[in-house]
Amino acid sequence: MELTGLGNVTPIYTVTVKTRVDGELTKVLYKESQLVHRGELLVQIDARPFEAQLLQAEGMLLRDQSQLDNARIDLQRFQELLPHNAVPEQQLETQKALVKQLTGAVKTDEGQIAAAKVNIAYCRITAPITGRVGLRLVDPGNIVHASDQSGLVVITQIQPISVIFTVAEDQVPAVVAKMAARQRLSATAYNRDNQAKLAEGSLTSLDNEIDPTTGTLKLRATFDNGGNNLFPNQFVNVRLLVEQKHGVTKAPTAAIQRNSNNTYVYLVKPDSTVTVRNVTVGATEGDQSEISSGLSPGDVVVLTGVDKLQEGSKVTVHFAGDDTQKRG
Repeated sequence: MELTGLGNVTPIYTVTVKTRVDGELTKVLYKESQLVHRGELLVQIDARPFEAQLLQAEGMLLRDQSQLDNARIDLQRFQELLPHNAVPEQQLETQKALVKQLTGAVKTDEGQIAAAKVNIAYCRITAPITGRVGLRLVDPGNIVHASDQSGLVVITQIQPISVIFTVAEDQVPAVVAKMAARQRLSATAYNRDNQAKLAEGSLTSLDNEIDPTTGTLKLRATFDNGGNNLFPNQFVNVRLLVEQKHGVTKAPTAAIQRNSNNTYVYLVKPDSTVTVRNVTVGATEGDQSEISSGLSPGDVVVLTGVDKLQEGSKVTVHFAGDDTQKRG
C-alpha cells in the first residue's frame, strides 16, 4: 500500500546569522550560494575598538593589582603591631576594608578583560551549521549592529533535508501502527507533475494532532538530498510505502465503476461480449488499484466507453502501448 500526499520541502535547520557586537563590517569571506561548513569563518568586523578596550582593562588591572598587593602588606604589618598596641584597632579595620575594596576592583578589571576578549571573538563570525548560504544581505564597509533584524546572511541546511506532507486521517492508523513497530517506511519525492523522481528517503516523524479543517495529519520525511534536487519551500509529491504486497491482482482505477450498492467492472468474455463483475478494491497506487476479489490475472476489463455498455454488449479490442483496452 502506497500513500500519496502533496508536500513542502522544509529545511531541518535554518539560521539567520547576526552580529553580537556593533562595528564596521570589514570582510565578507563567503560567496553567495556557497556550501559552508560549521565553524567556517564567514565575515569579520573591525575589532580595533575592542582591542583598545582590552588594553585599557589590562592596564587598570595592573594598577589595581599593585594597589591590592600594597594594601595586603600594610594589613599584615598592622595585624603584627596590634598586639603591641602600636596601631589603633580602627586603623586595622579600615585596612581590612581597603583590601576588600581593592579585591573587588581587581575582579571588575578581570571581568572587563573577559568581556573585551569575548567581543573580539564576536568580531569573527563563523557558520553555526553546515549548509548553503543565501544572497549577501550586508556589504563590506557598512556599520552593523547587534539590534539589526535582517542579519548578515541566512544559512539553510540542505543535506539532509525534510519534506512535510499530509495524509488523510483514515490513513493515519496504518502509518501509526508501522511507526509503533519501529518499521522504516520508505518515502519518495516526485516533482510537481508527479512524473520525475527527485529523491528517496524515509518517514521520520508525525505531527501530534489532526487538522480538523482538512481532516489530514502532517508527516515529516527526511531525504539525504545528495543530488541537491530538493530546494527549500519547493512543492513536491510524496509517495509513502506503508505496506508492500506480492502476488496481488491489479486493475486500472479508471475501469472500476461504483453505484449505490456495488463496486464492479465490465469483464470481457472470450466472445467479446461484456458482463458485470462485482469486485472488492484494496489499496490504490497511482492509476492502479488492488483487486482483492472478483478478478484474476489475465482478465480483460473495459477501460473506456463504459457509459455506453450494458450486460452482453459487444466490444472491440484496442491496444495502446502495452495496455489492452476494450471499447464498446
